Amino acid sequence: MLYLSLYFKSNRNRYYELLQKVRVEGVWEEWIEFFLEATVVTAAQAADTARQLIQLFTEDRSRIQSLGRAAPSAFRVHEYMQKKPLVNISKAAESLGLSAPTVASALKELVKLGIVRETTGRQRGRIYAYKQYLKIVSEGTEPIPR
Repeated sequence: MLYLSLYFKSNRNRYYELLQKVRVEGVWEEWIEFFLEATVVTAAQAADTARQLIQLFTEDRSRIQSLGRAAPSAFRVHEYMQKKPLVNISKAAESLGLSAPTVASALKELVKLGIVRETTGRQRGRIYAYKQYLKIVSEGTEPIPR
């Protein structure tokens, strides 16, 4: 999916200027060029993000292989977190058909490898984040200073 809104927000002045020209003067050509430019730039960013994620998943899988007996459950949790980068133990266990202790152990191993980070600091109801994944998909979405 392309997130064109971010491009429009980043180019807010030009966006509003061209909308005003369409409204007042009926000048559609510039608006269409701007929209097409936004589509090209956003598509290139999306492709780059996809490449970065594929590389991240490959590198992390290599690291998980080093876990020995713990690797199979860690692989399953890792694959699950590729779809849901924020998880808690009970939801992951239910979705994967694994026991909560198995998922907790796998997450502990992923934390040791630096792939996952526990975010709450609590003993119960912990939430784990696939930190590098979240960093990659959020690049460029920082608030724009006014």
